[in-house]
Amino acid sequence: MKETIFRKPASFYDTYERKGGANPDVTHYCPGCGHGILHKLIAEAMDDFDINKKTILISPVGCSVFAYYYFDCSNIQAAHGRAPAVATGAKRANPNSVLISYQGDGDLAGIGGNEILQAANRGENISVFFVNNAIYGMTGGQMAPTTLVGQRTTTCPRGRSPENEGFPLKMCELISTLGAPVYVERVALTDAKHIMKARKAVRKALQAQLDGKGFAFVEALSACPTGWKVPADQANRWIEEMMEPVFPLGVYKDETAERAERQPVHVELSAEELVKALAIPTGEEKPSFERGKSWLRNPEIKVAGFGGQGVLLLGVSLAQAAMKAGYHTTWLPSYGPEMRGGTANCHVRISEERIGSPVVQESDVLIAFNGPSIEKFAHLVKPGGLILYDSSLVDGAIERSDVTVYGIPFTKTAEETLGNVRTANFIAMGAFIVTSGGLLDEAVVKSILPLVIKRKNMIEINERAIGEGMRLAREAMGTG
Repeated sequence: MKETIFRKPASFYDTYERKGGANPDVTHYCPGCGHGILHKLIAEAMDDFDINKKTILISPVGCSVFAYYYFDCSNIQAAHGRAPAVATGAKRANPNSVLISYQGDGDLAGIGGNEILQAANRGENISVFFVNNAIYGMTGGQMAPTTLVGQRTTTCPRGRSPENEGFPLKMCELISTLGAPVYVERVALTDAKHIMKARKAVRKALQAQLDGKGFAFVEALSACPTGWKVPADQANRWIEEMMEPVFPLGVYKDETAERAERQPVHVELSAEELVKALAIPTGEEKPSFERGKSWLRNPEIKVAGFGGQGVLLLGVSLAQAAMKAGYHTTWLPSYGPEMRGGTANCHVRISEERIGSPVVQESDVLIAFNGPSIEKFAHLVKPGGLILYDSSLVDGAIERSDVTVYGIPFTKTAEETLGNVRTANFIAMGAFIVTSGGLLDEAVVKSILPLVIKRKNMIEINERAIGEGMRLAREAMGTG
């Protein structure tokens, strides 16, 4: 008896552990959003072409960035709008790989408008999938380059006006006028008929790259019910009635049959020549300071709190001090829906070895400035790790017996002792210096303050804050 089994494509992770949260089996996308549909079409094509092991997916700022959570392939997260440039470098360095640039309209047509046009004009052998929902969906519903005339957003509450904001940009029409692109099509992620057309377009764009034909571009009209403030069950009709007249569907350019395979350009450099040309440190240089001796080895650190508490600055400062001390280090701010829930966080990794990924999933250290951060991240600290939290703002005990926990009044001390609440983050830095057992030296940390603090009159008070944090940590440990 024949049995049909329906399951996710193998190019998706079984569970989305990278996403975090209580339910790792579902995506974070809003109901009615088209990203999940396009994800599925790409993953199915990756399975059928058997390319997931050699695919590099570039995901820049916007809802696109979360593709990292879901696809079981290599991933590079790029700065806002820079995915085509990053894809160009990755493809030229790895000509046998498959490069996917996955972008939204605010990213691709806005800040990245020049990047996409230049990559297309060079005919880079990459596949670009462009989600057009006519709005900045992730950051609060602002006007995008593709916002329709008359459409209301948070930054054009009276509706987009051609006289004031100009007309929406039509990317398929623009890119198809260039000589180099081989395939350009606009599809819609609405009903089954249109999704099947989108499926064919995704595969054709990938096949063009596999055949070495050059630049392929697929624009997908996608719903954003949350940003549009339209019920999810009406969003597809909105695409059909409002978007398609402005952005007509269809193939704008297809020269896949007549184009010859493009031969990649190689610039051969030896490893030694490359190191010299790029001025890459060899590891032989003596660091400015000796590395500290600590019970923490190669720690993965998460810093979390409310926006405005200096969470990201503390993370940057940890990374700068680690670099000054001769460690390998990374810093990664975390943007997205989690910030709407009241927490901002960043990931810091400090290592004696090269670091493969900047992402911290389970941390060795959590520095938390508020209760929501404890609730969200305390259970993800590894056994034997360290939790430092602001006892002025966190109520109740932390139910972990397998980690070291110190509650220190960062905010209260900043207000009452130093007279400036904005120094709470460097009080936490001082506490970390002590509780980590000297991973970073006090002199190292103070030496980077002029690099990370823009207002020079704040350097001296933050030096005092570091000292206060060290004093409080010694008291908490019973050594001060």
